[in-house]
Amino acid sequence: MNLPFLGHRHKKSGDAATPADPEGIAALLSECELLRSQAAQAGVGLDDTPASLEALDQLVPRWRDDAEVLPWLGNDAGLYLGTVVVRTVPGAAWLIRPDGEPVVRLASGREVEVVGAGQDWAASGVPELSQLYAEIAET
Repeated sequence: MNLPFLGHRHKKSGDAATPADPEGIAALLSECELLRSQAAQAGVGLDDTPASLEALDQLVPRWRDDAEVLPWLGNDAGLYLGTVVVRTVPGAAWLIRPDGEPVVRLASGREVEVVGAGQDWAASGVPELSQLYAEIAET
């Protein structure tokens, strides 16, 4: 998932570089509108907690029958996983790579490619989002 508008801003001559707004980026990446809609239709509320990841893992994956929805839902699932990590794991933060790819950087410096993980989960259910969260949170 490439989000070029979140990348580095070019500064005009004489202008100081404007740092990215981490809270604004986190709010934008946490929207996950398609995933939240699918979950709500199944009666699952997404409250940005690890328990909500477990609830997502239990959903019947009806989206796998729709080739157009599958990649978008996978992106949303990865962004949601990242949102839960950033909000609950001390020191975790969003990082937008120069190519526009959002990743989660942990306090250890490790970068987690959550969008790819979400796409794998949406396509096959493996690994489970709650399992990924547990592995990320223990580092």
